[in-house]
Amino acid sequence: MASVKRRADGKWRARYRDEAGKEHARHFDRKVDGQRWLDEQTAAIVTGQFVDPKAGEITFRRFFADWAARQVWAPNSERAIRLAAGSVTFADVPMKLIRRSHVEQWVKAMQSKNRGAGKPPGLAPGTIKTRLQNVRAVLRAAVRDRIIVVDPSDGVKLPRQRRAAAAMVIPAPPQVRALLDNAAVPWMRTFMALAAFAGLRLGEAAGVQLADIDFLRRTLHVTRQVQRGPKGTVLISPPKAGSERPVFLADGLLRLLSLHVRDMPKTPEGWLFVGPDGDPPHQNSVGYWWRKTRRAVDLEEYDFHDLRHFYASGLIAKGCDVVTVQKALGHAKATTTLNIYAHLWPTAEDRMRTAADSLMDETFADPVRTEKPAQGA
Repeated sequence: MASVKRRADGKWRARYRDEAGKEHARHFDRKVDGQRWLDEQTAAIVTGQFVDPKAGEITFRRFFADWAARQVWAPNSERAIRLAAGSVTFADVPMKLIRRSHVEQWVKAMQSKNRGAGKPPGLAPGTIKTRLQNVRAVLRAAVRDRIIVVDPSDGVKLPRQRRAAAAMVIPAPPQVRALLDNAAVPWMRTFMALAAFAGLRLGEAAGVQLADIDFLRRTLHVTRQVQRGPKGTVLISPPKAGSERPVFLADGLLRLLSLHVRDMPKTPEGWLFVGPDGDPPHQNSVGYWWRKTRRAVDLEEYDFHDLRHFYASGLIAKGCDVVTVQKALGHAKATTTLNIYAHLWPTAEDRMRTAADSLMDETFADPVRTEKPAQGA
């Protein structure tokens, strides 16, 4: 029921009841304004876009706390989204008052953040993008819960990121050989080889157990990863979504693993790599030995993850298709693989040149070498 009636004081009172039967009312100087407001609210109810004005009075901080308590997250995902939500500059603003300008101001603050002496100002564009995506998940949950009508983060511009093709650094085979030959500690050689020749991420390599390796079928099963926990602890969790997979091992890598297994310390869990407390190595420990290794061969421009790029580029160079590379790397979707590595696959122009070269080779082939031998010769 909705109506616009004149009050004794000359004001016009517009009122209506929402889907829950709750009455809402506002007063206007002119009847036409009251009717316009009433029409807007009625249309919102009919189209399913109605939002209770009272609901939007909850602050971002309070809504996030209520919403986060209901979510099911992996430990690292929870840590990342709490970090992002805790960094916003509009935490105490009522949800209904958050505007796109608030989100833009927060993005600008991240870009200009003072990170200390000797460090460039601002967070990396990729970090800013990830934080915005996490906060956007909160705002879109508020839209679904009918706390706000629209997501104020829609259309917010982000700092420009370098294209994957330009930002990616892939070591050459001699450089990978130098890294392997100069491992800072013996186990690091095998650890790096799992990234360079099997495409494992750092956390996946740290989480390998002896039982994961099937030497007979030359296969490694990626079933877990090691993540950074609070106060230097390690957390064992399933791999990233879509990343649980079999990895088919080269014979050379199997030989290297066999030698490592022969010499490795034994633990009840059978960890392939063992940290100081019998647990798998912490990411900080791996990072420390990686930096020592690359410093020894003057290759400090490379990150550990670049060994995974080396593996992917090698598969592509040998003619593996997108789906094959996707499965080898444990990407959830083929589009993820293409977004990262599309520039490494041969283009149509490359294939045309190769085909034309082959055609010319056949056309100008030495007839003496290609003619059939005579009968009885």
